[in-house]
Amino acid sequence: MDIIDTKSMSKDDILRLLDRASTIGPSDALSGRVLGLLFFEPSTRTRMSFDAAVKRLGGDTVDMGSVDSSSVQKGETLADTVRVVEGYADALVLRHPREGAPRLASQFVDVPVINAGDGAGHHPTQTLLDLYTVRENVDASLGDLHVGIMGDLKYGRTVHSLALALAKFGARVTFVSPPSLRVPENVRTELERAGVEFDEVEVIDGIVGSLDVLYATRIQKERFPDEKEYEKVAGEYRVTTETLESARDDLVLMHPLPRVDEIAPGVDETEHAHYFEQAHNGVPVRMAVLDTVM
Repeated sequence: MDIIDTKSMSKDDILRLLDRASTIGPSDALSGRVLGLLFFEPSTRTRMSFDAAVKRLGGDTVDMGSVDSSSVQKGETLADTVRVVEGYADALVLRHPREGAPRLASQFVDVPVINAGDGAGHHPTQTLLDLYTVRENVDASLGDLHVGIMGDLKYGRTVHSLALALAKFGARVTFVSPPSLRVPENVRTELERAGVEFDEVEVIDGIVGSLDVLYATRIQKERFPDEKEYEKVAGEYRVTTETLESARDDLVLMHPLPRVDEIAPGVDETEHAHYFEQAHNGVPVRMAVLDTVM
C-alpha cells in the first residue's frame, strides 16, 4: 500500500487512519522493520516525526542523508536510488522537488512508498495530521466546517492535499490569496468535480468571523521561478492579534510550519494557536500510517 496523495484515498481510508492515530501508542509492532528516509529537500518536522514514529513502534530507520553527501551528486537516477534502498528497508519515505516523483518511484520498488512532499504537488501525511488536529479540536465529523486557507495557494502542496481531502467530507472552503498565488486550475477542477462549495477572496478581514478553522501558509520563496514575483507578495498575508479580534472564540488557527512572518509571535499566546500541537500530531498520525503500510 502506497501513500501518494489524498485523491487516491477514500473517506473511509482517511477515517481508519485517524481512528488508529487516536488510539496508537508505543509498542513493538514494527520490531525488526526498517524505514528508509530519502529526503531530496530540507525537512525538520516530517523527517523527525517519521523517525520518531517508527522507533516508537519498535522499528528503526536508514537515512540517505543530504543530497550533497549521497550518490545523487554522482548522477544516480531516482529509479536507481530507490531500487538500492529497497534492499535495506521495508518501506520508503520520499521527499522530492519534482512533482510526481513518489508515484514514479513506486513503479520501481515492491515496498510501500510514502510521499513526504513532491514539489508543488501533494503532502498526504501532512493532510492527515491536519485533519486529525481539526477532528480533535473542532468537529469529529470533519463535515460541517468553514475552513479558510490563506497564503501561497499556487505552490503550497499542503494546501492542495488538504483542500482535496476536505472535499471528501463536504466542508466549505474559502481560499485567501493574491491573484498571482491562486489555487491551480487542476485543483480547482478537482474540487468542482467533487461538488465542493468554495470561494476565492483576496483579503481575510471580511470572512474571519465566520471561520471554524484558519489555515495559514508561508509564501514559498523557493518555489518562485522569479524572485521579483516573490518580493511582490512576501509579507502581504499575515495573521496578527488584530486580525483575530473579529474571530469566534473557538477559531482554530493552524499552519504547517515553518513560518516566516505569516503569524505574529504574539498570536502564540492566544487560545486560537494550534500549530505546535498540529506539528506534534505528526507522530501519532505517522505511527498509524506506518503501522498500516508496514
